[in-house]
Amino acid sequence: METEQDKNQGQPPAINMQVVEELSRQISKRRTIAKAFRINLPVEEAYMWLTSCYKSEVEARGLEYINDANTRQAIFQLAKALVAPNPKCGIMLCGTCGNGKTTLLYAFRTMINILNSSGHFKFLDFKVGMRIYDAKELVLMLSRLEEWRNVCGFDMIAIDDLGKEPAEVMDYGNIRSPLVDLLEQRYQRQKFTMITSNLAPDDIKAKYGERIADRFREMFGIIVFVFDSYRGKSERRNP
Repeated sequence: METEQDKNQGQPPAINMQVVEELSRQISKRRTIAKAFRINLPVEEAYMWLTSCYKSEVEARGLEYINDANTRQAIFQLAKALVAPNPKCGIMLCGTCGNGKTTLLYAFRTMINILNSSGHFKFLDFKVGMRIYDAKELVLMLSRLEEWRNVCGFDMIAIDDLGKEPAEVMDYGNIRSPLVDLLEQRYQRQKFTMITSNLAPDDIKAKYGERIADRFREMFGIIVFVFDSYRGKSERRNP
């Protein structure tokens, strides 16, 4: 005859959730958790700053700024992501070539450089200031181990044109996936990472695998540029 002990064999025992909650609070007090980067501004003001910096980036190249609905929407989405109360630890700008992703990336860097000393950031031990790396440059950096480790640990970096680099390379006879390794480490450390890419979100899994695609979904707020290239549409200004 089956006993009560036999029925419960292999099943977890009842647990006092009040005790679990109290222990969790005690553990949280002892743990240092990095706070995600955010800009402490109303979304309208962040939008104004980003638009001004974006316009400046376009005009610095001798081109005419096009203030269309698509541009406004992309800039506003980034502004909302940057001031969100519980931001993700990264932002990905993706879409076809020439539609302003890299320009918006540089506009964001200009913006945070301007605001850096003005108290508009909330962070714990966070060094504000973003280095921008080309994706191919990061693959080549793999052979410079100390420099590679520094990039993995910087509080803020950006990777421009993710996806144009080889997904795998040989490193001293071993097959490595440099960008996957980098993003894995930054994910574990919850470091702010910004990415531009011509890859659509669904293409990430095909190039880098399901594991990193799953990390992307958790790590990045994704802004999709659905409009066509601006190249050839902007008129070049006289110097």
